[in-house]
Amino acid sequence: MSQNRKLYTYTSFRNTAFSEISIGISGNSVLLLFHVLAFSSEHKPRLTDLPIGFLAVIHLLLLLVAGIIATDIFMFHHGWDDITCKSLLFLYRFLRGLSVCATCLLSVLQAITLSPRNSCLAKFKRKLSPCHNLWSLFALCSFYSSFSTYLFISMVKTPNVTSDHLLYMTESCSLVHFSFPTKYIMSTLFIFRDIFVMGIMVLSSGYMLILLCRHKKQVQHLHITSFSPKASAEQRASRTILLLLCFFVLMCILDSFMIFSRHMFKDDPIFYFILLLVGHSYATVSPFVFISTEKDIIGLFLSMCERTVTRV
Repeated sequence: MSQNRKLYTYTSFRNTAFSEISIGISGNSVLLLFHVLAFSSEHKPRLTDLPIGFLAVIHLLLLLVAGIIATDIFMFHHGWDDITCKSLLFLYRFLRGLSVCATCLLSVLQAITLSPRNSCLAKFKRKLSPCHNLWSLFALCSFYSSFSTYLFISMVKTPNVTSDHLLYMTESCSLVHFSFPTKYIMSTLFIFRDIFVMGIMVLSSGYMLILLCRHKKQVQHLHITSFSPKASAEQRASRTILLLLCFFVLMCILDSFMIFSRHMFKDDPIFYFILLLVGHSYATVSPFVFISTEKDIIGLFLSMCERTVTRV
């Protein structure tokens, strides 16, 4: 039995992992609830409201699947069959890819929202609709998730005997090591995929930073100390998305480092546990960033509290 198979004996690991998943599920549920209430009220939705709500749904499903997978890591039971292993791990990878693509689309939409009227992106403000957003997300996600189909081939039910050709995933599931040429090709494809998506995020983030800096200089030049509500909302949303993008890139870099360390240190359980926490961190943290910076959500919450107190 490998050292990783003893993860369910670490009580502190189990409690930390399930606590992170529970906190993330609670935060995304609250964020999703507020967006549903905002859409049902007279509040006029912004271009980025639907992607944020959809991102909350994606992260909610992702953490629910992660909770199911965590039960096979930290709780001893009879195990899954081969089909269950392939399906759950592929669904988890698909939802992570969907989260990446939704974040990428959100950064592009915010850059379009922030763009001035005389820019080349301004014409997309009138043309973009929720239907266009969903189709764009579907196209980007289809491209991104197509690289994860290897899980159907490489994911197998863990045999009773250990093997150097298998990489531990859960108590029931293991990943078959590729040969050197196949591993080189797959790594190249993954790098190309990540560079493509990250490149879009970097371009949109750089564009937003340029617009924000230009707007700040104009305000200083005009000696205006207070912004209009609309400009303030756009800037606040842009800073929120920029903060999330920085956190997302940081987690991707840390995730890659932990995967490399896991191979270097002979699949040590400590590195695998940290890798699990890093993999769920973005889905856990992102809803609280949106909730803490969106005045519309806070205002909606306060109005609901006032109505409740008035009725009582």
